[in-house]
Amino acid sequence: MNPSTSIQTFTQLGGTFCCPEEELLERLSKIKAFVFDWDGVFNSGIKSQAQPSSFSEPDSMGQNMLRFAYWLQHQKQLPYTAIITGANNPTAQWFAQREHLHALYMGYPHKQIAIQHFAEQHQLKTEEIAFVFDDILDLSAVKLCGLRILIKRTANPLFNNFVLENKLCEYITAHTGGNHAIRELSELLIGLYGNFETVIQERIIFDQQYKKYLTARNKVAYVLRKI
Repeated sequence: MNPSTSIQTFTQLGGTFCCPEEELLERLSKIKAFVFDWDGVFNSGIKSQAQPSSFSEPDSMGQNMLRFAYWLQHQKQLPYTAIITGANNPTAQWFAQREHLHALYMGYPHKQIAIQHFAEQHQLKTEEIAFVFDDILDLSAVKLCGLRILIKRTANPLFNNFVLENKLCEYITAHTGGNHAIRELSELLIGLYGNFETVIQERIIFDQQYKKYLTARNKVAYVLRKI
């Protein structure tokens, strides 16, 4: 699948592209890290004192395949990965450990601080970071990042318009948080890399390529930072 076909596919799905194809591909080509908000992104954002927030296995598979696609595309280099959340999320902590992300920033209501620290820790420019977000708390970080993906939520049309008018995202998902939006954006970005079929076939046969990626990924030990 070539990038143009991928864009057509996700437009038909209901995703919204907020910049020309050439700009989107240019931004993606500079990305070295994928950073995600948690609540409202991996889940619907609904939680209670007794019920921690959750995630789905299709989303987990999606982000892992995205990292594998990046690894194939960038000469066996892993992308840096992190979650930044404004709340204390034990499930996010377990996910970051299980999936061997590089960092979890927990309790950061001003997420710009976390983005800047993450960039410094990994010798990145902030514009080399792709950020997946859903709400107002994320915008200080969004303004720094080079590729921004907004998780759809129809309940906040004024916020959505604000993001669009201020050019704060390049793509808005067709699916909402808690409804496999991470899987959607992961497949989109893999499609834009142009190696979706290779990623799937390599994972199916579980050959040396995927095993080498998995070994490298599993050596990553996440760092927890809390405020």
